[in-house]
Amino acid sequence: MRAPLRWVLWDVKDTLLKVRASVGEQYCKEAKRVGLNLNPVEVEAAFLKAYRHHSSRSPNYGISQGLDGRSWWIRVVRDTFSQCRVQDPALLNVMAHNLYYSFCDAENWEVFPDSKKTLESCSSLGLELGVVSNFDNRLKEILRVCGLLSHFSFLITSEKAGIAKPSPAIFEQALQKCGVPAASVAHIGDHYLNDYLASRSVGLHGFLLDRDNKHKHPDLPAEHRLSSLEELPPQLQQHMN
Repeated sequence: MRAPLRWVLWDVKDTLLKVRASVGEQYCKEAKRVGLNLNPVEVEAAFLKAYRHHSSRSPNYGISQGLDGRSWWIRVVRDTFSQCRVQDPALLNVMAHNLYYSFCDAENWEVFPDSKKTLESCSSLGLELGVVSNFDNRLKEILRVCGLLSHFSFLITSEKAGIAKPSPAIFEQALQKCGVPAASVAHIGDHYLNDYLASRSVGLHGFLLDRDNKHKHPDLPAEHRLSSLEELPPQLQQHMN
């Protein structure tokens, strides 16, 4: 006899919501506030380089090296603008500080049209909802200002957990909070390794959100791949009895 489904765990960024404008555009907007006129394309390229560098050098916000999400992001932002020939330490600090906190504003995020409806549908089925996200500790405030926080019983960020997906350990932490076997929990996210394979490796019902039809994996069953979150509740219902 299989265990009935009781919980759904959610990835957040690019699953429930996305950054509204490009990083280059947002960083240039902040630079303009302090009197700098920068090229969004150049800033975007510099950001990607800085982000990759710090992600490789200090994975998961450098938690194991004594950093935290804020200090890690401050370094990324400073390095981004430094590559764009901004050298004034005071300006770099002001922009890095402002950008870190401005990403908690709702205006910088766009909730996908199917997100709230699907969360409500899952709750109406009697399912409990939680978050497992490779994100820093701003996530709670971001979900609050975007009107999504009340749907969730708990949030686990990789910064708080000290471990990131695809490590099974972060899902084990979530299972402890759920208080049910892995077979009674589903997970939905947009990343094939971090969300789909990682969740299924610990026995969860993993689903891959593929809004842009970009995932072409031969070992991915059609019923596990969703083109919209609206396809999720009917799939979950099949595991509830």
